[in-house]
Amino acid sequence: MKKIVGIVLIVLAIVLGYNGVQKFQKSSASVKVLGLKIDADNESGQASAYIQLGLAVLALGAGVFLLKSER
Repeated sequence: MKKIVGIVLIVLAIVLGYNGVQKFQKSSASVKVLGLKIDADNESGQASAYIQLGLAVLALGAGVFLLKSER
């Protein structure tokens, strides 16, 4: 049972990590107009991406721990 939960957590970590990276990349944009570069950042989107990446790291660690535990 622990191995199944560990595998599920690792898959969840991969999905959360992918979504976090995609959200982080979409949260900023820049436009060049007449030689001027204008940047726009979505701070709430970046914060959400950081939370997803943090949860991905935690889920990955928990999944590896469950797979490595012998009991």
